[in-house]
Amino acid sequence: MFFSKSVLALTVLAVSFSSYALKDATLMIVDGTVLTMDKQNKIIENGTVVIKDNKIIAVGNAELAKEYQAKQVINVSGDIVMPGLINTHTHASMTVFRSLADDVPDRLHRYIFPLENKMVSRDMVRIGANLGNIEMIKGGVTTYVDMYYFEDEVAKSVDKIGNRAVLGESVIEFPVADAKNADEGIAYAVKFINEYKDHPRITPAFAPHAPYTNTTEHLQKIAKLSQELDVPVTIHLAETDREKEEIAKRTGGKSPVQYMADIGALNNKVLAAHAIMVDEHDIDLLKQYDVGVAHNISANTKSAKGVAPVTKMLEKGVRVGLGTDGPMSSNTLTTLNELGLVGKIHKLANKDRSAMPPITVVEMATMGSAKALHMEDKLGSLEVGKLADIIVVDTKAPNMVPMYSPYAALVYGANGSDVRHTIVDGKILMQDRQLLTVDEKAVIQEAQSFANQVRETVIASGEIVK
Repeated sequence: MFFSKSVLALTVLAVSFSSYALKDATLMIVDGTVLTMDKQNKIIENGTVVIKDNKIIAVGNAELAKEYQAKQVINVSGDIVMPGLINTHTHASMTVFRSLADDVPDRLHRYIFPLENKMVSRDMVRIGANLGNIEMIKGGVTTYVDMYYFEDEVAKSVDKIGNRAVLGESVIEFPVADAKNADEGIAYAVKFINEYKDHPRITPAFAPHAPYTNTTEHLQKIAKLSQELDVPVTIHLAETDREKEEIAKRTGGKSPVQYMADIGALNNKVLAAHAIMVDEHDIDLLKQYDVGVAHNISANTKSAKGVAPVTKMLEKGVRVGLGTDGPMSSNTLTTLNELGLVGKIHKLANKDRSAMPPITVVEMATMGSAKALHMEDKLGSLEVGKLADIIVVDTKAPNMVPMYSPYAALVYGANGSDVRHTIVDGKILMQDRQLLTVDEKAVIQEAQSFANQVRETVIASGEIVK
């Protein structure tokens, strides 16, 4: 068959054009200081992150942006682009109790449990969860691990607002707002798990309060069910003197970690909050059973419980992430506010200025936390194929200028209000500090109204120790 020169030229031009056709994307972030938090901890100046639907499809330099056409492009002008922070332990709905009785000794038993007995309800959990979710999104937390009552109400808030969460329904021996005993708590948890097990952003979980507030039989039952249902277990472990003493009495002197291992309740489904009172053998057990640890530095120091030996845990390869604990314990829900304390207090505890360098702290807040949740295949770094949970941190705020090291700037200079944009599952939840999926003012107003109930019911009555 014969082709004219003009037809042949048009054919070559069409082939040439098709080879340079732009690839489609949903969202593109350009001109960022990209902290990938990958295995090499690669930093990309003038970097580009490309998102399609809910996943990252490309990460690279400025040239990469020329290969894609995106529905929306955010130029961040050199700001830090990094994986969303992961808060590995909190009780989000307790935001409505923040700043109550902060310095009461033995506060959990003398104040918090009696307070919850009077005030916890579905409505309280809903109001507190809405407020907590807003705080975390504004502070750069894209995923969090929760432990509380009426956790299905927390799930409704997460579902609507758009963040990501591992939500643990509490199980405890004595009567609480949503269960008369541990058996009812387990039944509630199973129902909740079955309801949300296929949700794209919510991972339902069991949350036995602690070893000393649950029986051996119930802890074993939860361990078995978590394997059968393939869900996590989040639990306070090796946190308090009371726990240590109660378990020693129950077992003839064993530590809480040793006890959990011996009864078959320690495995790779478990996320242990705190792990302060652990020795070398306990740390070896945490590593052996592939347990995740949630390190809550400000809550532990505020309560004078001690400093978890995290440097030793990291040396032994234990999965350690950062948490805040509840907003009555640390008074904050963003791990960005924890970074400086983690870096400084471990230097002091080890009497070593070189201990816990900034890069290690940022790793714990991102990839380390993902590993603690056993979700490192989906979260924790900016890599192709991972879920698009990303934050942008302002580098032009006075507390961030000049920025010679992004890691040092984040750990020693940044705070939650420096987060400019928050993206979860490929969707922008906050842009230029403005929330896009929830009415912030309405949520705050409702929380303030609930606070008036607390003042009238708890503070004015004087029934609970101050």
